[in-house]
Amino acid sequence: MRPGEERPVEGGACAGVSELELRKLRAAERIDKAAERLGALSRAIWSEPELAYEEHRAHGVLTRFFECEPPAASWSVQPHYHLDTAFRAEWGPPGVGAAPRPLQLGFLCEYDALPGIGHACGHNLIAEVGAAAALGVKGALESLPGPPPPVKVIVLGTPAEEDGGGKIDLIEAGAFKNLDVVFMAHPSQENAAYLPDVAEHDVTVKYYGKASHAAAYPWEGVNALDAAVLAYNNLSVLRQQMKPTWRVHEIKGGAHDYYNVLPNKSLWKAYIENGKKLGIEFISEDAMLNGSSGSTDFGNVTFVVPGIHPYFYIGSDALNHTEQYTEAAGSQEAQFYTLRTAKALAMTALDVIFKPELLQRIREDFKLKLQEEEFLNTVE
Repeated sequence: MRPGEERPVEGGACAGVSELELRKLRAAERIDKAAERLGALSRAIWSEPELAYEEHRAHGVLTRFFECEPPAASWSVQPHYHLDTAFRAEWGPPGVGAAPRPLQLGFLCEYDALPGIGHACGHNLIAEVGAAAALGVKGALESLPGPPPPVKVIVLGTPAEEDGGGKIDLIEAGAFKNLDVVFMAHPSQENAAYLPDVAEHDVTVKYYGKASHAAAYPWEGVNALDAAVLAYNNLSVLRQQMKPTWRVHEIKGGAHDYYNVLPNKSLWKAYIENGKKLGIEFISEDAMLNGSSGSTDFGNVTFVVPGIHPYFYIGSDALNHTEQYTEAAGSQEAQFYTLRTAKALAMTALDVIFKPELLQRIREDFKLKLQEEEFLNTVE
């Protein structure tokens, strides 16, 4: 089937179902078939949490997962991809070469944890969603007869989201070059195709003192520590009067700026449509656009390639970055919701592959949001 065609399937239990919808069913079946391996992958990452840029065991677990994915050697895996704990796994149908240029879809995995409380942001589930969605798309493209479309499925392992900004390092290294659309999903307390996030920008303030003898003539000194403590305390009090979308945090030296995620309405509408078919109950569009989430280096990705970063419920009302959420992220109950989200992402990716008009709208949304952002920055 060529992109854009909606040929019905004749005969059998699937009679009258378009070939695209049948491929979506095959994607979901492929994810279900791999559910045990995917759950084991998630548990292996969850059980031994590692901090930013130190995710060596998670890196090994994920690269082996794709290296061992049957049939043997079906995925081309590059460990230590630009960063010690990043990786790239790539699959394309037989015969897909450089001409015509294949559509390249990226699925992102995160896997760093938080100090002291482990996977309290559920990055083990993010890794699982990315891997599962990629398997689903691969399974769908392999499932039906006829020449496959020119597509490459690429999984990027992106370390250090919690501290440092691994995706920004990978952007600077060229890892996102030539990708057409990227997909990932983040655990939360609700299902939302998009939530406005909070961009983080570093402001460096230095305090300089003047030494003097503390006993003999302390009045000659200038206390830099007192100035820093007073600044912290006053900012802490000021936060009570800040608007809901404003944030002030302690910033560690050397961190990248995190940009806001650029929304892509065409992409998240397709995701919602597919998610509803799977029984996902989304918050309203009004609640979605007036809500907020934390900062993420995925925002920087959306300035170089169109992408979607939905949020998904995992069976718990616990809040992210708490011990209770760590427990929820490692629970068996979270597996149902995680794999359901992966299916919705895979189905949306298939829409992108087989609906050229959707891909065109996604690209137009991307360009428009970039122009709006450029205008706002000029005004500010």
